[in-house]
Amino acid sequence: MFTTRKATIEDCTLINQLAGQVFPATYQEILSPEQVNYMFTMMYAPEKIEKQMYKGHVYFIGYKDEVPCGYISIEQESDHLFHLQKIYVLPSFQGCKAGKFLLTEAMKYIKKMHFKPCTMELNVNRYNKALHFYEHMGLKKVGQGDFPIGNGYYMNDYIMRIEL
Repeated sequence: MFTTRKATIEDCTLINQLAGQVFPATYQEILSPEQVNYMFTMMYAPEKIEKQMYKGHVYFIGYKDEVPCGYISIEQESDHLFHLQKIYVLPSFQGCKAGKFLLTEAMKYIKKMHFKPCTMELNVNRYNKALHFYEHMGLKKVGQGDFPIGNGYYMNDYIMRIEL
């Protein structure tokens, strides 16, 4: 059985540990090891996660039978636009509907926070295997870009969207 709970500042280390398992596994075939290390440090050092929380990112940690299996992060960007900043499932839990559960929980949270129709967007690397998952879940490609992230690296992403 899957559950989630809203993360607190005290969970920054746990999120960092989960990211340490899932982030390299997700990107090892599509990004250089140097870029993976750079992005991991840039986004997942505990103090970076804490700063994201203070800036409005809401993290949830997913559990399967009380074992952490992944996490999501949602940020409201404007009145009617939410961005799913992060959705990651540990490799050992992929294929057992954990991603579907987390994405559905993100959409439920947004609807709970915003009673009017709104939009959820996310960025996904153009070569990420999860692209098909997002399409299956009803998200549509609405754009793409090469977004500079520093140190000469870019995120080569599709922008995907779903109306809620």
